[in-house]
Amino acid sequence: MSVQREDVDIKLIAIDMDGTLLNDEQLISDENRKAIREAEDKGVYVVISTGRTLMTCRELAESLKLSSFLITANGSEIWDSNFNLVERKLLHTDHIQMMWDLRNKHNTNFWASTVNKVWRGEFPENITDHEWLKFGFDIEDDDIRNEVLEELRKNKELEITNSSPTNIEVNALGINKAAALAKVTEKLGFTMENVMAMGDSLNDIAMIKEAGLGVAMGNAQDIVKETADYITDTNIENGVAKAIRHWVL
Repeated sequence: MSVQREDVDIKLIAIDMDGTLLNDEQLISDENRKAIREAEDKGVYVVISTGRTLMTCRELAESLKLSSFLITANGSEIWDSNFNLVERKLLHTDHIQMMWDLRNKHNTNFWASTVNKVWRGEFPENITDHEWLKFGFDIEDDDIRNEVLEELRKNKELEITNSSPTNIEVNALGINKAAALAKVTEKLGFTMENVMAMGDSLNDIAMIKEAGLGVAMGNAQDIVKETADYITDTNIENGVAKAIRHWVL
């Protein structure tokens, strides 16, 4: 699918990491690096917008030497180019307790992010001692996953997405990549109309929908492709570089 969007004046490219910028070895290809560098040299901002925390993406982000902002934990945090915190929105500990109970009830795989640690396999005894950004379930069984989703959706204070077909990611309501990007564009002096956003999962839908140009990866979930204006190649075929070359360079 291709859409004629030559009228879009792209001043910022927002790129998801897993399943988008990164290949299946969790690396950034030389082609993607080169296209990003050329876009930045042309004066277009490139912003990584990821579900990962700063701890788990900083090294990769640093290697790109980007000039503006970094969005982490699905928009819970915004960092400047020197990795100073610009903004942070936390998830209430009551919600974490509820999700931890739900996780134990169904005995699912999980991970959870506090401001200084990603918890996998282990969990703190005192939930209230920590500042929480995100909680995630990873559930292979469709029935159990749907049951957990149903339970979560009863709570109107949660933002529920995923970053792969088998997982569920939960942030505080109103926290998503689009809302964070809107703040970034405001700081830079333009609007979401000047953004090209690329991603593959449900946590990318908001920014793909609200950007002037929304791009889905060739490996994206179907609903993401249906939302996008344009579909590029997969994450292992340098889809990011191809979209940048097609629309920006």
